[in-house]
Amino acid sequence: MDLNSDMGESFGAWTMGDDAAMLDIVTSANIACGFHAGDPAGLLDTLRAAAARGVVVGAHVGYRDLAGFGRRAMDVAPRDLTAEVIYQIGALDGLARAAGTRVAYVKPHGALYNTIAQGGAQAEATIAAIRAYDAALPLMALAGAPIVAQARAAGLIVIAEAFADRGYRPDGQLVSRRDPGAVLHDPEVIAARMLRLAREGMIEAEDGSLVPVTAQSICVHGDSPGAVRIARRIRAAFDAEGVALSSFAKG
Repeated sequence: MDLNSDMGESFGAWTMGDDAAMLDIVTSANIACGFHAGDPAGLLDTLRAAAARGVVVGAHVGYRDLAGFGRRAMDVAPRDLTAEVIYQIGALDGLARAAGTRVAYVKPHGALYNTIAQGGAQAEATIAAIRAYDAALPLMALAGAPIVAQARAAGLIVIAEAFADRGYRPDGQLVSRRDPGAVLHDPEVIAARMLRLAREGMIEAEDGSLVPVTAQSICVHGDSPGAVRIARRIRAAFDAEGVALSSFAKG
């Protein structure tokens, strides 16, 4: 199983998350590309730290939305979205190569992630962007969502992921961030949920039912309160139970 987290989201004088601590725990790092968060100097620092630790990095592409942290849905024309995703992958890949690593996968961020999860024109545009830049780059997407089959049908490798610190609905979708129970905080509860996922392929939904989820990666949001503590507890629980953690890609 892979353990990933979002990083590189600080901007200028504003700090978001603890990248250095998280890089000692995770096996893959989703690095912002400057559209929803991140500035070039900070991104380069995070990429160098990832390279030094042997952590695989991916391009965390999003809407051009610094003020909204990429969490506002946007009606971007497919042609523009394709170009903007290519631009973001290329920019991060250039910084990554200067840091001694490379972009090994693509994971959309926030509202873009949620929008394309259901398929449609923006999903097609994002898939087209990855194919145009490097068709061998895997796409990380929500396990069980329509985008998984759509991207695979287009020839992309898809890494299905589950979210450690998010609530699930009985239909396997994430609880909206606007609703109670959307974000989980108890490291012990979260670690137990992820152990069940790794062993049984099940996640407990908000109503107590068990939802089948087939995932190759687990995400801990780097900007969540206590994110490092949560990731560290998941890793410790997996190590104690003999569940191996390793990235799905090579940096």
